[in-house]
Parts: sequence; C-alpha cells; structure tokens
Amino acid sequence: MLEIYERVIVANDQSCTSGNAKTAIVHACKSPCHQREIGYRGNLPNTHPNYLVFEKENDLFLNIIDPPVPLFKPALFVTFLDFAKNHWEQGQTLLIHCNQGESRAPSLAMLFLAKSIGSIPDTSYEAASAAFEKLYPRYNPGQGIQTYFSKNWSLLGTDF
Repeated sequence: MLEIYERVIVANDQSCTSGNAKTAIVHACKSPCHQREIGYRGNLPNTHPNYLVFEKENDLFLNIIDPPVPLFKPALFVTFLDFAKNHWEQGQTLLIHCNQGESRAPSLAMLFLAKSIGSIPDTSYEAASAAFEKLYPRYNPGQGIQTYFSKNWSLLGTDF
C-alpha cells in the first residue's frame, strides 16, 4: 500500500476492506471482489445490470481483468472517474486496489491524477505514464491496458 498523492492510495488485494466515511475504495478486480459482491462464479452475463460496475456507498466494484488484448468498456472508466472525483472532492481518501497492485489499480490511479485533478500530464498516455512511474515505481501495466490507454487516452474521461 502506497500513498502516491494526497489521499490517493494504490494497493494490492491484501488491502481489500470496506469503504467508510473516511475512505472510498475502488475494487479493481473481477475476482474475488466483483464476483463476491454480486454473488456469481465464472462469468456474469453482459446483460446483467451490474456487469461492469457495482457501486455501494463508499465502494466501487469493477468487473475488470487484465488480458493481453484490451477488452475494456469505456463506461467502466467513466464510472470510475465519476466515483473517484466525487469521493475525493468530499475529502475522503481514495484507495484503489487490484490483485497485485501493479497494473489495474495503478493505471486507474494514473488516470484519476491526469484526468480529474491534473497532478500529472494529460497530454498523452506516454507522458502520464512517465510522470506516474516517478510516483509509483512498481507500475507494471499489462499489455492490454497499455494498448487501450495508448489508443484511447484523449477519449478517456469522456462519454465516448
């Protein structure tokens, strides 16, 4: 667990807990968090109302995996940014975790820092990534996230 910016923490699944009045938590892992919260095993039908995300007070559960080929849906990132910015502006700490704390959670934290609060460059994924690695040297994005962010950086944070 590492505070990479004021009230922004990146962690692995050892830090998985429930959000509260002081801390909003983004659970950036299908397994076990999204599956456990929604109550399914394997895959959830993409017609399910909580297929991509499930928000519960101070917790946001994301159905996000880290495949080598990007399978991400823009709505997931829009919802994440809305949730993160809302809770951060309310003065809460934002804890973002994934299974290993190397790819999904830090990628989301980088996206938040660039797109929502402007503490790192927003000009390109490459510029944001270079600045972010100084804050979080463990950043090791998967090929799918790198590809998706590189291709879609200018659109992330918008309703595309």
